[in-house]
Amino acid sequence: MSGKEMDFKHSKNLTKWVRYILCVQIVLAIISIGSNFLEYQLLTDLQNGAYVSQIEAFDDAESSDRRQQILNVINIIVFIISGLLILIWIYRANYNSHQLGAKDMDFTPGWSIGYFFIPILALWKPYLAMKEIWQTSHNPNNWALEQAGTILRVWWFFWIVSNIVAQIGFRVSLEPKELQDFINSNIVMQISDLLTIPLAASTLILISSIYKAQYAALKAKQTNEDN
Repeated sequence: MSGKEMDFKHSKNLTKWVRYILCVQIVLAIISIGSNFLEYQLLTDLQNGAYVSQIEAFDDAESSDRRQQILNVINIIVFIISGLLILIWIYRANYNSHQLGAKDMDFTPGWSIGYFFIPILALWKPYLAMKEIWQTSHNPNNWALEQAGTILRVWWFFWIVSNIVAQIGFRVSLEPKELQDFINSNIVMQISDLLTIPLAASTLILISSIYKAQYAALKAKQTNEDN
């Protein structure tokens, strides 16, 4: 067994857990959409004066707040876990691309995730890093000639749009707390939850494709070395 082969870090279990957490994100997004819609109905009813009893309105509002708070906590936990797992996965995928024999790569494992945290550069550098991982995974020896898959562009589109909507949602939440402000914030959150579904789905497809490509490349490398 060659040194390079020994250095290849198998990611079967890591990929499995990333897939699981992405599926959880999709399910949680669907639940959040339903919960946010219920909150939207409550807010519009309050705005339109549909409640004849203040006690009933207060009870419904308190119940809605409690439900939303629970979902928010779960969403934050899942977001942190999924973010960490995906970053670890990207780091390892880049590392494995180097081990598969890809030469003259522009990104190191560290920078393949580091650019996510640098303002301005985060708008395109992570995409280029993932594109390079895709190319080197599908064609390690001639990766510069490899065309990036469409799913890569789909993933990045939803990543950018989701982040823009999240920023809008944050700014809206800082506005004076009139009832209409709560309604506006709710609408933005519903859009954000909707975007989470295609983002998670495209991420799932993307990592699965790269994972399969890297193991196919590893098998081919082993066969060539044995011969």
